[in-house]
Amino acid sequence: MDFSAFSDASFWAALLSIIVANILLSGDNAVVIALASRNLPPHQQKKAIFWGSAAAIILRVVLTITAVALLTLPYLKIIGGLLLLYIGIQLLSDSGGEEDMKGESSIWAAIRTILIADLVMSLDNVLAVAAAAQKGPQETQLLLLIIGLGMSIPLIIFGSAMLLKVMERFPIIITLGAGLLGLLAGGMLVDDPAIKESIQEALGDAKLAFEVIGIAIVILVGTYFKKKNAGKHAQ
Repeated sequence: MDFSAFSDASFWAALLSIIVANILLSGDNAVVIALASRNLPPHQQKKAIFWGSAAAIILRVVLTITAVALLTLPYLKIIGGLLLLYIGIQLLSDSGGEEDMKGESSIWAAIRTILIADLVMSLDNVLAVAAAAQKGPQETQLLLLIIGLGMSIPLIIFGSAMLLKVMERFPIIITLGAGLLGLLAGGMLVDDPAIKESIQEALGDAKLAFEVIGIAIVILVGTYFKKKNAGKHAQ
């Protein structure tokens, strides 16, 4: 590997994007882990959290590496970009449903619940991390994935309560994170092999414009649904 890539600003920008995406999107996974293991005896809770998180991280690494490979195929970046827009809007509109998850009384049942829930909910992390890694130098993308996903382990296992409290105290963090997903979505859309050349011929280097549009869509639409949901709860 060419170590000169570490002096490339895009490497550190991509790593920062991965860290922010993980911090923002690991909160729901942390809540699931806590809920799934809350009925276990105290001495089993730590084991369930550790093994459930470890299995979930391994699963996420495999899914993300697969996603990075698949994103080189035509039209998949368009699909991924649209999904990231949806995830960002959903995140900002605060429409999660993890609160309804039941607690398990068996450590293996808790681990199974954590793993299944993480598989379902890891789409946001996988797409965000894969998109962020592609912003860095090509030769360091796998390293970026390993570092970024490795950071998920302490974030999920040890940082869940702190993350939730920080987000509650500083809601702007959620808005900024959702905006980051919009930026990644816009960049992913315009980079799809099926339309990249056509867009460049028609608009030139339009990546920045698409990223700004992605940010605007997520924040405007997400804020609209957030206010709409708040109105429903107030009734």
